[in-house]
Amino acid sequence: MSDTDSRAFRTPSWARPVPEGAGAAGRVLLGAFAVATALDLGSLLAGWHLGHVLAKPLLMPLLVAYACLHGHGGTRRAPRLLIAALLFGWGGDLALLFDADPAFLIGMGSFAAGHVCYLVLFGRGRTHPALGGAYALALVGTVALLWGDLPADLRIPVAGYSLLLTAMAYRSSALGLRAGLGGALFLLSDTLIATGVADWPQLPRPDFWIMATYVAAQYLLATGALAPTQAYRRTVIQDSTN
Repeated sequence: MSDTDSRAFRTPSWARPVPEGAGAAGRVLLGAFAVATALDLGSLLAGWHLGHVLAKPLLMPLLVAYACLHGHGGTRRAPRLLIAALLFGWGGDLALLFDADPAFLIGMGSFAAGHVCYLVLFGRGRTHPALGGAYALALVGTVALLWGDLPADLRIPVAGYSLLLTAMAYRSSALGLRAGLGGALFLLSDTLIATGVADWPQLPRPDFWIMATYVAAQYLLATGALAPTQAYRRTVIQDSTN
């Protein structure tokens, strides 16, 4: 076994880079995404608000550009749904830059639309019933605990959004471990936001943890959705050449 094969064997599948169907351009875009992520998270740790305002709006467009390269010329509709989900996430990102209740609701609505796109993207792939039970318990427990501490006008919207988000997190495992982990991290990120709205005690630099889990979630969901598309194309090409 070569050193490369040995490293691939030791690395979990969800942590391995997605095959670079877009070549050098794809690597440049992922590199730019990594730089923007580092700038955003570093700004949050340093308390540099301007850096966060400049970096955050770049994150989802860079993932969209990467997804477009992989979806170009494809035979499946899934990348279009992925692009829509990421763009709705971008809309939510922009809305949450403003510290006001209407902006929070607009952002939540934009993210909710993105979750609907993800749910359609995941299709009817099989998921484990035990995982669904665990997510259902997490949903009921979290909403029950938060309910009394949430502002009265946000209780119903947060509960409805939480149901949609939990469904997305559960169904994400239909695309494999990478996407499933992305769905779980998205749920964690938004739960951290909800605890802040409810005025629960927070970790130091809570915005850092919210963004770190959110960016990781979107990256894993995007690359997890692209991986089966690439595998499908390789099968089509192999079949056509045989």
